[in-house]
Formats: sequence, C-alpha cells, structure tokens
Amino acid sequence: EFCSSLAGSMLLEVFLVLGAVIIYFLVSKKKEETLPFKEGWWGKGQKPDTEEDTTIWPFKVEATEEELSDLFRRLDQARFTEPLENSCFHYGINSVYLRKVVSYWKNQFNWKKQVEVLNKYPQFKTKIQGIDIHFVHVKPPRLPEGQSAKPLLMVHGWPGSFYEFYKIIPLLTDPASHGLSGEQVFEVICPSIPGYGFSEAPHKKDFNSVSAASIFYELMLRLGFNEFYAQGGDWGWLICTNLAQIAPDHMKGLHLNLASVTNVGFVHLLSILLGRYLPGLFGFQDEDVRRMFPFLKKGLYRILLESGYAHIQATKPDTVGCGLNDSPVGLAAYILEKFSTWTDLEFRNLEDGGLERKFNLDDLLTNIMIYWVSGCIVPSMRFYKENLQKGIGTQKHERLTVQVPTGIASFPNELMHTPQAWAQKKYTNIVSFRFMPRGGHFAALEEPELLAEDILQFVGKVEKAQLWRKK
Repeated sequence: EFCSSLAGSMLLEVFLVLGAVIIYFLVSKKKEETLPFKEGWWGKGQKPDTEEDTTIWPFKVEATEEELSDLFRRLDQARFTEPLENSCFHYGINSVYLRKVVSYWKNQFNWKKQVEVLNKYPQFKTKIQGIDIHFVHVKPPRLPEGQSAKPLLMVHGWPGSFYEFYKIIPLLTDPASHGLSGEQVFEVICPSIPGYGFSEAPHKKDFNSVSAASIFYELMLRLGFNEFYAQGGDWGWLICTNLAQIAPDHMKGLHLNLASVTNVGFVHLLSILLGRYLPGLFGFQDEDVRRMFPFLKKGLYRILLESGYAHIQATKPDTVGCGLNDSPVGLAAYILEKFSTWTDLEFRNLEDGGLERKFNLDDLLTNIMIYWVSGCIVPSMRFYKENLQKGIGTQKHERLTVQVPTGIASFPNELMHTPQAWAQKKYTNIVSFRFMPRGGHFAALEEPELLAEDILQFVGKVEKAQLWRKK
C-alpha cells in the first residue's frame, strides 16, 4: 500500500510539473505588442504652453580655474581610514591604493589636457521634453564610393559615461584603418542619459528607462535618422531594449553586451535546478554551464555580495549621494570599486583592485571628473529608484518581447551570465550570440576591438539578409 501511495504521489508530482510547463508555454505565447512612447516633461515647474525649441547647438567641455582650485582644496583635506590588514578589495576599495590615486590626481592628472581629449569629438546639446540632452556625434572621416554610414546609437550605464565609447568610436567610424572589416561604416551618436554627465537631470519623479528611451528616440528622429542601430550595456541595455519595443519599425538591429532577463518563469527556475545535469534539455552550452554553476556561488551569492549599492540606490539614493557629491575622494572610492570588481571578480584579491591592469588612471579619473564637475552623481543614482521602486517584473516593458534583430556579445567576466536559451524568450530574433574570449562589464572601454568586431559582424548579418524588413 505504501508503494502504491508513493507511486501515486510521484505520478501526481509529474503531472503537476507537466501541467505547469504546459500552462507556462500557453501563457507565454505573447502577441506582438509595442511599448507606448512616453511623452513626459521633465523641466522645472509647470510645462509652458509654447512649442519646444528644437535647435541643436554645439557644446564643449570646459575646465575652469575655480573648479580646479575647489577640487584641489578638497583633495588636500581628504581624511583616509586605515584598511584592515590583508583585506585587499573585499571590504570595498582599499584606502592604501586610494591614497595613491589621490596623489596621482593631485600631482600628475591633467584635467585641462583630458578636456581636450573629450572635445576631440563633436558634442552637442538639444532640449527634449523640457531638459537639455548632451550627445557626442561622430561621422566617418572617409566613406568608400557608394557606401553610406549607418547611424548607431550607443548608450552607456552607471557609473560610466559617454567617455566609455571614446576608444571604440574610431573603430566603428573608420574600421578599415584599424584592421577591421570596412564593409559596414557607422555614424555614431552617444548621448548622456538624462541625469548623467552633461545631460540635464530630470526635475520630476518617475524618469525611468522608458522615459530615457523615448527621449533618445526623439533625438534620433530630430537628427534625421528614420532607421538606425542601437547598442548598449548596463542601463544602456535596458534603454536600447525599451527603444526597440517603442519603435521596432525604426530600429534595424539591437546589439547588447549585457542581456538580463527580469521576467523569470518556471522553466528558468527548473533550469537553475537541473541545468548543470541536463544542459541539453534546457538549451545550455558547455560555456553556459561553466559560467553559471554552481548556481548558489556563481549566481545567488555573487548577486547578494555585489548588489548592496543597487539596494541603496533603489531606495535612498539621495542620502549616500549627498556625501559623494561633496567629496571627490568619496566619489572616486565609490566609482573605482565598481571598475575593479565588474571588470574581474578576482581583482577583489588584489591590493590595488587590478584597476591598472585593464585601464589607466587618466581614463578612470576622466570618468570620475565627468561626475564631479557636472555634479551628477545623485541624479545618476536616482535612476535605480525610478526603475526598480515598483518591483522587478511589474513593468509593461518587462512582459513584452523584442522582435528587432538582436546581437549579444556575452563577456565572461560580466557579473551575471544570461544564456542564449534564456535571452531567446525575451529577444525572439537573436541573429548573433557570441561568447567573448575575455572582458567584463565595461566592454567598450576595456576591450574596444572585441566589441567593435562583434558589432560589425552582427550588422553585416542583418544587412546581408535585410533582416529588419522581415520582422
């Protein structure tokens, strides 16, 4: 009797699992739907009755003496805390190394020279939905006969900036001169997300990724681009994904170097439990298994260990932000820790966080200076609250799929790995998914050649098969 009741309960479990799987598939067959364009107004006070001025004007970064003397005074008065012995970067940034950075910042770093570097590409501003939007716009230096440049929107994330793309821009606007395939040539547009860098911060609550996508859509149309490609990692991933959902007929292709899936279903959970043992059943490749398992260590614990900042920024960004906006050393500590850990988790075991293995201090401090001189750290952190305060999985865009042809460059040191089998449920038209040989979160800055090459091959595929016409 015991055996038959055991068999019965096992049979019941099997039916329950099968039933859940069938229901999941029935429910998850979504009809094609687009995301509504978000017509916001983010300026101060009441929205004026007058039509918005659509002028585009040139912009240059400037360094003032006043700014610099204020910065040096603050750097001179910095207070440091002794780190714990042998703690490396496991408690956050190591202040022994931080002292070295500050000493370099005061004595060797030349902000005026870096401002010239920032100004080597043409920059502009234009007012959209009540706020000034800053963007870099680079056209190809030369175009082969009969070839036209393809517009490519590139969107950064936190705690990066438009400067992350400075090394990849020449590879995309003039690939042939850099030993890359010259079949595709791009005209690159890199905006600063509102509240980041030199874009004005929204003055109203609720400015989220869909708001940013709507603004960038308007920007591309204002620049005369009716069809374009988009590329992003970090928040750029979500903003470009939303843009593909808002304007699928205008986006020819979407390229991502991070593809997170926020709507997790029953099959995802099952694949976390069993994927290590039955990878084929869940469409996992060997590399997926290597990057994801054991899942407790490489998934859950890793996220818990590394996402404290996100919890703070998604709940009380202004509190911590006030301190960072007042102290350049605090700001550097907060940002540099991310550039260490998100480039390679193993760097936590090094006294200097491995920061100068992949980057140089001039580039790292230039990014920090963009945050410092624009005073944008608080609004940049608020973006987490605006996107996450309603909870993960509650937004319309999270339930919608993306039909636009998609290319994913999967870098091995990204904090969380998303296998193609998972990404496919969200991005239904993946034409290129490649495991990159090396590199982490800040791919455009760390591995510009690898990323450029992947973008070029992806766009080549889309163009050759005219995939956007077949959506």
